[in-house]
Amino acid sequence: MNRIVVGAHYGLKDWLAQRITAIIMAVFTVIVAAAVLSGAAASHEGWRAFVGNGLIRFLAFLFVVSLCYHAWIGVRDIWMDYVKPTAVRVTLHVLTLLVLVGYAGWATQVLWRL
Repeated sequence: MNRIVVGAHYGLKDWLAQRITAIIMAVFTVIVAAAVLSGAAASHEGWRAFVGNGLIRFLAFLFVVSLCYHAWIGVRDIWMDYVKPTAVRVTLHVLTLLVLVGYAGWATQVLWRL
């Protein structure tokens, strides 16, 4: 029997990436919620000032990248688990990747336009 042994840590990297990206997204969400609840982003000018801060822009960019990577891992695993024909699965992988890269680029463009 030709069985491929992948080791005890198979999937650990993806599991860890999911947790780290989730923490990054949660922290940024709390920061934005605190700004909104404190009134710092109550007006359009206040929001622009908040988002115009270099640190907030960097954190927002980190949020977008984390969101896209988090989504990639989750959707990729769905395709791997439930789509059996290889050609269809690879096509879905490529389309998902292209959409997520497009979303990340679009979000970055929006962030740096403010």
